[in-house]
Amino acid sequence: MKKKRLTAIEFQRALSGLNVGAKTIEIARGVLVDGKPQVEFVQALGLSKGAVSQAVNRVWGAAKPELPAGCERVNVVLPEHQAYIVRQWEKDGTKRRGP
Repeated sequence: MKKKRLTAIEFQRALSGLNVGAKTIEIARGVLVDGKPQVEFVQALGLSKGAVSQAVNRVWGAAKPELPAGCERVNVVLPEHQAYIVRQWEKDGTKRRGP
């Protein structure tokens, strides 16, 4: 099973549309950005596994908007010239699909 992970930027974007407390932010950042296991927060904060999982899933759900059919989100590291080409592909694809 692939671990749920977000970059710090993706995490901040997800939070922008949510109304969550500091504890939820702390837990979700620890798991999604820092890669800490959920059980660490269960033990450290005395919360149930379900409560920790719910905090993580709330932010995760907000961070992963639906993609258009036939599209896939990828994260890669590329040389600058290749990254430029990929960004152009993204712009072209967005124009073709419309808003």
